[in-house]
Amino acid sequence: MTEKMEGSRADVYARITDRIVADLEKGVRPWIQPWSAGHAGRRITRPLRRNGEPYSGMNVLLLWSEALARGFTSPTWMTFKQAIELDAHVRKGESGATVIYASRFTRTETDGNGGEVERDIPFLKTYSVFNVEQIAGLPDHFYRQPAPTIDPIQRIDHADRFFANTGSVIRHGGARAFYAPSTDHGRYLNSQAVSPAFH
Repeated sequence: MTEKMEGSRADVYARITDRIVADLEKGVRPWIQPWSAGHAGRRITRPLRRNGEPYSGMNVLLLWSEALARGFTSPTWMTFKQAIELDAHVRKGESGATVIYASRFTRTETDGNGGEVERDIPFLKTYSVFNVEQIAGLPDHFYRQPAPTIDPIQRIDHADRFFANTGSVIRHGGARAFYAPSTDHGRYLNSQAVSPAFH
């Protein structure tokens, strides 16, 4: 691998690492989906390409982090060119999220004895993608949110009995999951707050 390719790869890794460290310093862990009403009624999924195929590896963290920072609830991302191919356009002023593509290609070279040798050469490149919420004019199915699979208000009898038997204090309200030792109460998804009552 050439020195230039090594430098380029190091630069990509450094930018990604810097982004994750910056999020962590702000208290954001990009590998954890937010506990917000926007995600409560739907299945939480990995970021998706235009064709519905999920991203993998580092791209999952990068796109979750980007979605969290910008408040996107749609998991679908595409390139500028892919949007144009669908007769849509990225809205003016929008900026893309960086994703990485790593692969390898085979090159045939001549060795010191005049024989041909095949060598695998790894490469890494970055490109930008946009969340569908940044794109106007896409077909409707890109904007349509799937129907909730659960009713967040629906009560589960055996769970209610369990918590009633613990003597826990139940509070309603808020949109974050936490436990406060000073008041011995916690908040859970769907704004239901339950104290573990570990006295």
